[in-house]
Amino acid sequence: MREVFYIILLSLGSILSIFILTKLMGYRQMSQMSMFDYVNGITIGSIAAEMATSLEENFVQPLTAMIVYAAAALFLSWLGSKSIKARRIIEGTPLILMNNGELYRDNLKKAKIDVTEFLVQCRVNGYFDVSRLETAILEGNGKISFLPRASDRPATPSDMNLSPEQDFLVANVILDGKLMRENLRHTGRDEKWLMSQIKGQGAGDVSDVLLATCDSLGQVTVFLKNAKKNAKNVLM
Repeated sequence: MREVFYIILLSLGSILSIFILTKLMGYRQMSQMSMFDYVNGITIGSIAAEMATSLEENFVQPLTAMIVYAAAALFLSWLGSKSIKARRIIEGTPLILMNNGELYRDNLKKAKIDVTEFLVQCRVNGYFDVSRLETAILEGNGKISFLPRASDRPATPSDMNLSPEQDFLVANVILDGKLMRENLRHTGRDEKWLMSQIKGQGAGDVSDVLLATCDSLGQVTVFLKNAKKNAKNVLM
């Protein structure tokens, strides 16, 4: 009876520990997980299970291990927010699997995805005819994003005999106050032009911009950093 009561206390303690550590690590553990987040979450869960069934009255060791894993996740999250290169190493970079009607075989191999699995993902997302897709991108969290051809988007412009212009990917030219020079170069613009664009939208410098994108027509969209505290969440 004493052992059962002890296990109940340890189980409640492990649940409380997981809850606190998950809150500290952020809600991404429950939604858009990177590969490290996934492995880290499984490991912490396994340690918590061991802590809950420990009958040797030594819960300090598994609790310490859980704290270490959580601290590592927090450190890597902080490192990723400070360095774009580190973020790409930790979270991975998007891979273009298909573009302009062409499948990229080398990128499919790099992503460890065969054509059959790619077709399954297309069908799961509602695309039973691959020829209706313009672009498919494997994101860092393992999910595939699809951009349909203009004539096959929802609202069926083709049914109304319309020929809308094709949407293309936009380039992220500023991320977290850092200039993405390579992306800017691919847009065919220079830094002087970009500075005039962001200043026209209220930014004094690149460091004032949280995100800036540039489309194929040279239209720049700027999201400024907000120094104010986040608005209170009223969605319950």
